[in-house]
Amino acid sequence: MALKHDGYVFSRDKSLLSLDRVADLLARTYWAGNRGRDKILTSIDNSLCFGIYKDGHQVGFARAVTDYATVWWLADVVIDEAHRGKGLAKILIRYVTETEELRGVRGILITRDAHGLYEHFGFARDGQMFMMKNG
Repeated sequence: MALKHDGYVFSRDKSLLSLDRVADLLARTYWAGNRGRDKILTSIDNSLCFGIYKDGHQVGFARAVTDYATVWWLADVVIDEAHRGKGLAKILIRYVTETEELRGVRGILITRDAHGLYEHFGFARDGQMFMMKNG
């Protein structure tokens, strides 16, 4: 089910994802700057994926890796620089964390600098970078 907000569309439909755009967005991050397209494609194929679109162009991405029973891993949350400061990351994370398949399942992530953002959604610090959200 797609979510609409202020002209943006949030969707789990993998057919809408642009591999070129995801690769470009991830290339600008500290955690995936050197990740190759083949690895990105494999990660998309094996994850629940979430995209943000504005006027048909992808401006954001996130994915969750899960066994659907005990744990899910939030990864690759990224928003195009030109679209930051509009609350899109918060909406995206809420969209991910409220996904039916992930309810009641423990969520985990690693971040270097966005602890405050994730704490709004029930994630708690566990050490310097690791965070966990009980399902």
